[in-house]
Amino acid sequence: MRQWGSGRVGAWGCAGGNRGRGGENRRGKLHSPVEAVGPLLHELKRDCLMDPEVVTGIGVLSHWAIVIGLGLRVILNRPATGVALAWLLLISAIPGGGAILYLMIGERRIGRHRSGRLKRLRLDFKPIADEVIKEGITHVDWSEHSAAAKGMDQLGRRIVHSPTVCGSDLHLSHDTQEMLAAIAGDVDAAQKSVLMEFYIWHSGGAADEVLEAVIRAAGRGVTCCLLIDALGARPWWKSDQPRRLREAGVQLREALPVGPLRSLVGRADLRLHRKIVVIDGEIAWTGSMNLVDPRYFKQDSGVGQWVDAMVRTRGNVVLPLAATMIGDWILESGESLSDVIEQTRIGMVQPFGSADVQVIPSGPGESGDCLLLMILALINSAHQELGLSTPYLVPDDSLLRAVRGAAGRGVQVRLIVPERVDSFLTRYASRSYFDELLDAGVEIYLYRGGLLHTKSIVADRKNSMFGTVNLDMRSFWLNYEVALFVYDHPFAAELRQLHQSYIDESDRLDPATWSQRSFKNRLLEDSLRLLSPLL
Repeated sequence: MRQWGSGRVGAWGCAGGNRGRGGENRRGKLHSPVEAVGPLLHELKRDCLMDPEVVTGIGVLSHWAIVIGLGLRVILNRPATGVALAWLLLISAIPGGGAILYLMIGERRIGRHRSGRLKRLRLDFKPIADEVIKEGITHVDWSEHSAAAKGMDQLGRRIVHSPTVCGSDLHLSHDTQEMLAAIAGDVDAAQKSVLMEFYIWHSGGAADEVLEAVIRAAGRGVTCCLLIDALGARPWWKSDQPRRLREAGVQLREALPVGPLRSLVGRADLRLHRKIVVIDGEIAWTGSMNLVDPRYFKQDSGVGQWVDAMVRTRGNVVLPLAATMIGDWILESGESLSDVIEQTRIGMVQPFGSADVQVIPSGPGESGDCLLLMILALINSAHQELGLSTPYLVPDDSLLRAVRGAAGRGVQVRLIVPERVDSFLTRYASRSYFDELLDAGVEIYLYRGGLLHTKSIVADRKNSMFGTVNLDMRSFWLNYEVALFVYDHPFAAELRQLHQSYIDESDRLDPATWSQRSFKNRLLEDSLRLLSPLL
């Protein structure tokens, strides 16, 4: 052990010479003890910092101070146990990098500014919601539905104040070219307003026909408001199409802009994953399809064309879908609700159809865990059969147990996922859940016709979920999503028929064959599963 009086630095003397109490330099000038301490401390600091052992010790102490500090922060924020453990592991295993990653994306920070706008938005929408209820569009005859459906309605009312509306019609479509052409046709028929929000917009093919229809609508005086995610559509934002839209008079905004400064106040990976189109407040579209033509989108990803489905809705369900889109627009534009309603001329709609539908928007700062609770309730309501389709399967413990539990109590559970997905991490993390699902009796179908992107659930051919939400933790906790919970037998039967068409183009996963996969693949799957709460 180095002593204070030995080595390169003496107790009061600097290296290379002795000084008395007052100290004397080479020219004989006396220094006071105070004047002598400054150079001594400077040299001591320099020598200590040059010592590898000291540097290592400081690094280790700093790392564990950060681990303890951020560990307490993780614990006090009370995330899901799996999420908390994943972050603690990452922070501990990657000195510096894990801490930076946590501060960037470890918490669902939306920023004080956005949080304030959300609170004001809720207050502004309350009088409208009260008026809507008085109009009777939430008067559902629950005697025609199961007790589970009524319970789900109460759940959505209580947590996100979104009741089921009656008098709606839903037309399910699954041909992308037909869907894009139909949306373009609805835009061409618009007389008052066109509202759109999408996660991805990609130029090329039939997607350009929608663009041209919007430009024509703006040219004849229709109010056009387009909200496109800043990150999901980043290549599109760099193209000339945004400029063309703005020059035509279209109101175009980036949703959740990203940048170094914005990362300081909110997470950069909280994304607007909704897909909504509202025409004149009378017609609305939603579902899994981004505004892309799959013939021109991600052709080099090796997964085939994306396969999607959308619903074209009319009747009372248009109102909550329009309210969701308008709310998102106000959060980004800062405009008042009254001004947006005046510009878009959206008001009460007329009932059309017999379906009862509950619109559940979700996202950080908006809904907590309501969407997950609704899906769990839907899964638990199944008694005979349960069908699920999702492109990305990274469930949390509650969702995994619900699906396994349904199969365990004798429900025929059919899970349809794409054979290939465009994310390496998600691909292998998803496969780590197959063993548990197969052991419980779940039938897993690997769709080989492309990247199956439809997000849907059907329970007992009675109740269903259809929308933008994947069965992964990102959709439940980080993305802004929208889901339709449809309490209507004909629509459930139609959606089940769509599931069967997917199954007809799938290979059922054989448990015996799956169990023979290599140890290398097993290790990769289980290792990436540890990161699944962060995917």
